[in-house]
Amino acid sequence: MPAVAILGPRQCGKSTLAKHLISEMDNTIYLDLESNRDLKKLNDPETFFEENSDKIICLDEIQRRPEIFAPLRSILDRNSKNGQVLILGSASPMLIKQSSETLAGRISYIELTPFLLKETGDNNLKSLWLKGGFPGSFLADELEDSIFWREDFIRTFLERDIPALGGKLQIGNISRLWQMCAHITGQVVNYSNLASALGVSGHSVKNYIDFLSQAYMIRILPPYYINVGKRLIKSPKIHIRDTGILHTLLDITDRNSLLGHPVYGASWETFCVEQILSSLKGWQGSFYRTSSGNEIDLILTKGRDLIAVECKASSAPSLSKGFYVAAEDLKPIKSWIIAPVSESYVYDKNHNIRVGNPMHLINDLIDKQD
Repeated sequence: MPAVAILGPRQCGKSTLAKHLISEMDNTIYLDLESNRDLKKLNDPETFFEENSDKIICLDEIQRRPEIFAPLRSILDRNSKNGQVLILGSASPMLIKQSSETLAGRISYIELTPFLLKETGDNNLKSLWLKGGFPGSFLADELEDSIFWREDFIRTFLERDIPALGGKLQIGNISRLWQMCAHITGQVVNYSNLASALGVSGHSVKNYIDFLSQAYMIRILPPYYINVGKRLIKSPKIHIRDTGILHTLLDITDRNSLLGHPVYGASWETFCVEQILSSLKGWQGSFYRTSSGNEIDLILTKGRDLIAVECKASSAPSLSKGFYVAAEDLKPIKSWIIAPVSESYVYDKNHNIRVGNPMHLINDLIDKQD
């Protein structure tokens, strides 16, 4: 593609990655669009790109200046070669509308996440779960420093990023909704209840949640639908994507306070869902729940393959009758119980159910794909 965009939440390592990449290339230019000095170089973007047509241009924080996409289209077409521009942004293509509309067919998107378990290793599972995967939080030597970093991240997102990305969105409402979402992470969304608590319309709540999703702060997990002759829950679930941010929003400061918090089980489910869906490309994620309460936390589908995943925060997990009833509806080729365990083992041979941590499932599906 003429342009490649690396997108993801702020402070997840996009600039570090890009600078590492271009340091190994010849003829590159890096522009930080938050810098007035660099921004002035693009007062006449067509002339700038024409004079540097032999170079790879890296544009960082593109969401700050989305109007650049309009002239960029003709520039890319005129030069007629791949690998002209590397774009970095802290918002999804839908939030940066100009990129998806203007550069259609000319740009490839890559999502960069905070650190995942496959990068930190199983031995760091509890730390990654508690502190989250943002480098500034996870790599902090002291837990107190990690907490300070996350508090600053939340404050900066509310005070700086929302005005830049959200236009006329009410910062106070977004802040309160974000905290409400933290309390109901892993649960089905009730837009009416949230709207009533905020004193706004259900439509506004949906807009706020969509914004947080497009800014990579929450994950909207859709319901899995299949015609099984039963009444199914059709509202989505929401998950705070980074459990470190989740814990800070809930004032959970250490592992002991997490263990004693009502959100403990939901936090583990949120952690597992994010690790699995961010690590497995090509697999679609959803959840299954009937109106009678039979449910499965995560349904993974790829083509005709369907895998059922239940998340249990116990090191000695067990399944309820509702899981087996739901599995009978869906008939998965394999089921997993994802728990904080170090070794994987067979739980129920007759129903092809296995216990393991998130990496055991991820490696199993990667090996199956290979």
